[in-house]
Amino acid sequence: MQFAGEKVLITGGAGFLGTNLALKLTTLGARLRLTTHRKPLQIAFPDAEVVEADLRRPEDCARAVEGMDVVFICSAQTSGAGIIRTTPLVHVTPNVLINSLLLEAAYQAKVKKVCFISSGAAYPGTGARPVTEAEMFDGDPEEVYFPAGWMKRYAEILCRTYAEKIANPMPTVVIRPSNVYGPYDKFDFAVSHVTAALVRRVAERQNPLQVWGTGEDIRDLIYIDDFVEGTLAAVSTDLPFLAVNICAGQGYAVRQVLETLLEVDAFHDARVTFDASKPSTVPVRLMDNGLARSLLGFEAKLSLAEGLRRTLAWYRNDPASPARR
Repeated sequence: MQFAGEKVLITGGAGFLGTNLALKLTTLGARLRLTTHRKPLQIAFPDAEVVEADLRRPEDCARAVEGMDVVFICSAQTSGAGIIRTTPLVHVTPNVLINSLLLEAAYQAKVKKVCFISSGAAYPGTGARPVTEAEMFDGDPEEVYFPAGWMKRYAEILCRTYAEKIANPMPTVVIRPSNVYGPYDKFDFAVSHVTAALVRRVAERQNPLQVWGTGEDIRDLIYIDDFVEGTLAAVSTDLPFLAVNICAGQGYAVRQVLETLLEVDAFHDARVTFDASKPSTVPVRLMDNGLARSLLGFEAKLSLAEGLRRTLAWYRNDPASPARR
């Protein structure tokens, strides 16, 4: 798909993924519409149409998708490990409404293609082995992700239904991200994921530097620019339905991520403490990138060190960063 001139809706336009997708699609000449809800855009997009919408309401969904060619569903209620542990249903009802109502509105509006951002957390556990796309429904999600994982799976089934199981189908793409990090992420400790939290602690020279958990949890980290490239490659296929991992295909322990941050930022006198009493999620989550390589020709390019260096620089220097507020 050539995005130049296409009318593209990005829901969750003020969020991490939505902001970065909008930045890239602007350079490709797309005609953007961005939805916001409660929070303003993180940066200005002078040529974009901005729509305030509560996407839990069908009438707002219909208004958002009207006249669009492509829809990226990036809107979601998300949070960090602490909230997932203590209030596991917080992600379920709002997101079920958002996803199902947006898909139906897009279908009624005859949108050409919808891209839904799912989650690697919806997969069943595979231990230290990277999980492949075909394994999504081989078992329940990990216990800590059970409610949110099944919410994502339900939306995936809806995507496939609209694409393959009804008359006059609507093509859909399901993106299953690994842990995405980079500029415009959430850096509020109450809701941030581990990489963003570590970036903030290092950038602010917190000393002692406390890390939640043991530091041994392993995750696949992908820098946001790589993630956006892989997502757009997936949307550009002519398949009626596609579910694909967009990941780096390599795991790092939280301790390794922190050590890399300390090295690239020359924070050599950090007194690091690990608090195993604080919430974490699962010890290992790795994802296979073979399908993206073979079908899309996509591989993540940026090294962990360079991605973290860029994120630190943005956090310190960008006017939208918490460090500049």
